[in-house]
Amino acid sequence: MEEDMMAACGLDCQGCTIRRAPEDPKAAEELVIWLKERKLLAAHEGLAEVLERKMYCCGCLGDRASHWSPDCWILICCVDTRRLKNCSQCSEFPCGRLEEWAKGDEGYERALERLKRLRGSST
Repeated sequence: MEEDMMAACGLDCQGCTIRRAPEDPKAAEELVIWLKERKLLAAHEGLAEVLERKMYCCGCLGDRASHWSPDCWILICCVDTRRLKNCSQCSEFPCGRLEEWAKGDEGYERALERLKRLRGSST
């Protein structure tokens, strides 16, 4: 996977509906449904409103004004504070906080393993 399509935390952005929505009609449709289910879009709203409100992700290194989760603690620590592209570049990798985060979800576990492979170690 290209690092450009990987979040700072190691999540794979290539398959992410929120990231692909502006260019991929199927992803856009899935995102609209997901947003409506969470009452973030009204029943009559659609892709035009998603694009207008920038309710999609431009990646961790993209414009923070339109980032899907600008208050993400990993994003703040890795990109803002340490000026890194991803956590594998950190001198403290893997930190305890990242390891705890990875225990919360199988996808997060895979993300941490991806970062470990990228770092070239089994830290």
